[in-house]
Amino acid sequence: MDRNIELKNTNNLKIENKLVNEKIQNKFLNSIFGKTINKAIDFGIRIILPDLIEEQIINIKDNLINNGLKEGINKTIEEAINVGKSTLGLITGKFENISQVQAVIKNGGIIDGISTVLDKTINKLKEKGKIDINTSIRIKQGKDIILNNIEKNIEKTYLDQLKSAELTEKYIKNWNTAYKKEDFNKMEKEYNKIVKELKNLIPIEKTIKEARKLETIHNLIKNKGMDFNITQEELQLAEKLN
Repeated sequence: MDRNIELKNTNNLKIENKLVNEKIQNKFLNSIFGKTINKAIDFGIRIILPDLIEEQIINIKDNLINNGLKEGINKTIEEAINVGKSTLGLITGKFENISQVQAVIKNGGIIDGISTVLDKTINKLKEKGKIDINTSIRIKQGKDIILNNIEKNIEKTYLDQLKSAELTEKYIKNWNTAYKKEDFNKMEKEYNKIVKELKNLIPIEKTIKEARKLETIHNLIKNKGMDFNITQEELQLAEKLN
C-alpha cells in the first residue's frame, strides 16, 4: 500500500477529533435554546402589544436584548443545565442521550430564571426611559404568555432533537447495510443525510463515534475510486489523517 496515499477530508461532519466533552455539549445547548427562547419572546411581545407597529416591536426587542436580556438568557440556560445535571446526578457532566437533555432542562428551573431576567430587564428599560410605564406594565401582565410560549418552544426543540437522533441512527444503520452490499450510491445518499442531521443534533459521544468511523471508511472507499478492498493498515492510516 502507498503510505503517501492522500485522503480528501471533506469535513462535512465537522466532528471533534477528541471525544465529545461537556463544554461542547453545553455550548451547543446554549445556542439552540437561546435561539428558541428569543423567538418565543419575540412572538410573545407581538401578542401582548398588538397595537404597535413593526418598527416599535423591533425597537422594544432590541432594547431588551441590548440591556441585559441576551446575557441573562445565556446565564439562565447555563445555570439550568448545571442545576439539572446535579439533580439527575450526571457525574461525568456529559449527556449520553437526548432524554437526559430534556430531564435536565425541565429540572433546571429555566422558566423561573427567564421570568426573573425579563422583570429585571423591563425595569432597567423603564428606569432608562427606553419604554414607558404603560408598556412595561403590559409586558409584565402578559409575561405568562411569553413564558408559556417559551415552554412550548423548548419542548418542540426537544422533540426535534429526538427526531433528529432517531433519523441519524436510522441513516447510520442504512449506510452499514449498503456498505455490506458494496452499494456506494446508496452509501452516499445515507451519508449526506447523516451530515444534514448532525448539523442540528447535540453532540452525543456514542453517535459521534459511530459517525466518525463511518466517515473514515466512506471517504477512504470514495478516494480509492470506489474500491471496497480496504486493508487494516489503510483504515488505520485513514483514521490518523481524518
